[in-house]
Amino acid sequence: MPFPLPDGLPAGRFAARGPAHLWISDEFPDDLEELWPRLLSEHEATGLLPVLYRADAIGEPLDPGLVDAVRLEDVLAADFAEYRRRRLPFWTDATPEPVPEDVEPWPHDPGPPFEQWPGLAPAMPATPGDPQPREAATEAPARLADTDVDVFDCRLVLVPARRGSDALALLGWRSGAPLPLLCALLRSWEERFGAHLVAVYGGRLHVSVARPPGTAADADLLALEHVLSTADNIVDDPPTPFPEYAAGLVGRDHWSFWWD
Repeated sequence: MPFPLPDGLPAGRFAARGPAHLWISDEFPDDLEELWPRLLSEHEATGLLPVLYRADAIGEPLDPGLVDAVRLEDVLAADFAEYRRRRLPFWTDATPEPVPEDVEPWPHDPGPPFEQWPGLAPAMPATPGDPQPREAATEAPARLADTDVDVFDCRLVLVPARRGSDALALLGWRSGAPLPLLCALLRSWEERFGAHLVAVYGGRLHVSVARPPGTAADADLLALEHVLSTADNIVDDPPTPFPEYAAGLVGRDHWSFWWD
């Protein structure tokens, strides 16, 4: 047995990940609402992080050195310059594209309110009333199950990892997401916002958030980071104008992303 398992798990198996191992349940656990909070509370003692993951999406482990090598500010600054160059004609032209009479035209997107890379969103300081990241993640699977039936295709995975960004690197991910950049972003969001990896399935990634931005200015900065993650659901598809997307991040304790 590569590591001792917590009590009360459903049937499952170990899987090798290079020199490391994972434990994967055979089915979506029937008692996940009770099991998930307990596993989160025991993470510090066991070193095993629970994640909901669709097994067929597990790819090759990512070398942690590739995440360490991402200089987030430099990468995002260069990516924003290129993104702005490509999108500026659409932001500055409010004329809707011709569409059939029975089709609602896409709303105009003025784009981010920045001409140059403005820097990362500031960290949200923890206050005595804030939940800990693990506490904020306690009800996330149940909320997902209420809104997306595809989550029931997931399996419970126990990953020997200190935090979600490390778990995501060890799991790998067969999707269109740029995994080194995404892991670096998630690592930074963990530190600044108390983000916690909850589920990865298909091309979707879900994180809970203990300390979301509380002001419009901070949400604008964070929304730009979300855009530069390259996720297909951010702003461009479906077409949500940047100001509307950013405003929706104020106080939001769950972030969702998907890639084609």
